[in-house]
Amino acid sequence: MRGGQDIRFCKTVDGVELAVAEHGSGPPLVMVADWFVPAAFDPENSMLAPVVEEFSRDHRFVMYDTRGCGLSQRHVDDFSLEAWIADLEAVVDALGFERFALFGFSYAAPIAVAYAARHPERVDRMALVNGFATAYLSTSKQDPTIVEEAMALLKIVEIGWGTDSPAFRQVFAVKCLPDGTVEQWRAFDTMTRAQVAPDVAVRILKAIMRINVNADAARVRCPTLAFHMRGDQIIYFAQGRRLASLIPGARFIPLEGRNHWPFADEPAWPQLVNELRAFLGVTPHAPAPSHDKLTPRQLEVLRRVAAGQTDKQIARELTLSPRTVEMHVAGAMRALGSKTRAEAAHRASVQGLLPPSLQ
Repeated sequence: MRGGQDIRFCKTVDGVELAVAEHGSGPPLVMVADWFVPAAFDPENSMLAPVVEEFSRDHRFVMYDTRGCGLSQRHVDDFSLEAWIADLEAVVDALGFERFALFGFSYAAPIAVAYAARHPERVDRMALVNGFATAYLSTSKQDPTIVEEAMALLKIVEIGWGTDSPAFRQVFAVKCLPDGTVEQWRAFDTMTRAQVAPDVAVRILKAIMRINVNADAARVRCPTLAFHMRGDQIIYFAQGRRLASLIPGARFIPLEGRNHWPFADEPAWPQLVNELRAFLGVTPHAPAPSHDKLTPRQLEVLRRVAAGQTDKQIARELTLSPRTVEMHVAGAMRALGSKTRAEAAHRASVQGLLPPSLQ
């Protein structure tokens, strides 16, 4: 992961300690916390790795553990929309951000909306994914079927979150990631269970179900881009569309898929990334280099780099001096826009420039 993880701590107005992580450099992009997303994670074994890799490419990307979760203070009295807004206020104040972009996913989306409405002078722009304005228990006209579903979900979390058996939690995992694999469900279960204790999970879920940002959404003044997965089974597509309709001038983009968050191998992922980069004002990456941008000798050397050979081994096989090999590697790195030889080999491999036998 570029730049590693820089974990710090700050305190909210009610004295709750929050863990904050930063990745990359550039203009600040703050991801509003929710219980799904840990500030600290293993980049080699986490579904979050593509998210952080992409968002930290051109930004100072900030994540933090919400109160009661992850590395933040676990014993907390207040779980509510107002408390979550205060968490966000504490994080951006501690980091000294005057203006920044906001990113809100799932129930963090309405938190972002409420913050943007109340601090218009600080939010430059805002992106939302699978958000909502009103939840299961906060609508003026409650659908009995929806309420019943909410109560069932609460009971599943209450009974099954703390048990060794994954049976109850798997219901939650499958509802979040219906198109996930068994391995992805297990990874999601492991991550969420480590992130939050059973009693806190129930309290957070109850607070989420009472969120209502109808009034705040109408007062947002920053440019807003909202995405929603058409088949989302946690927060329904109609909820995301309605949230976007309440925000003046917001642009709404449907994403194809059923998972609550698109995996990097889903068609929705590149669409989300490309639209988000354009919205944030990031210059698109240059087109992938082709064979004619690398000399035959550079390709030959890079193939061997990808195979794990050292410069001395390559020099011996190609009857070159180690210094000449270094020059060819440096040229390939420039052509591929890479900072290291490993990155150059990886990019060439991804772009199909290397034969399978040497990838």
